[in-house]
Amino acid sequence: MKTLTLDFEYDCDFELFGLVSATREHKLAWLLNSDLRLHLVKQQDIIYDLLSRGRLVISNYLHTTHTCTLRLLRNRSVAPSTLKKPYLAPDVRQYDYLLQISNGTGTLAPEQVLTRLTALADVQHVCQLDPNQLEFKENLFF
Repeated sequence: MKTLTLDFEYDCDFELFGLVSATREHKLAWLLNSDLRLHLVKQQDIIYDLLSRGRLVISNYLHTTHTCTLRLLRNRSVAPSTLKKPYLAPDVRQYDYLLQISNGTGTLAPEQVLTRLTALADVQHVCQLDPNQLEFKENLFF
């Protein structure tokens, strides 16, 4: 029997930053709120049930305006998981948090965000990532 596969390419129309920080997520959200003048609010955790392999529970903070959407996502599952790699984006597992910005302009332009995040004392390292190069980029669509 002939097997057909569906190849689908996602077009990522958002900016993605990887953050290394030992700070807890609620404190990091508070720091981003005060420094970037945001209003990140804790949302319900994102749950991926991967059938027989396990479950992935991702903590999620959201800031929305009529021009911009910003998400702070914890890269590692907050609940115990039986997965070998319990990460939202396993190919960039060295980052503790992912910051996703859609339609960012002005003070939320990628260059400005990178500069401001680098200046935060609780953030050890920041890197702008190309979401189109990630193997598990479909995990970043909500």
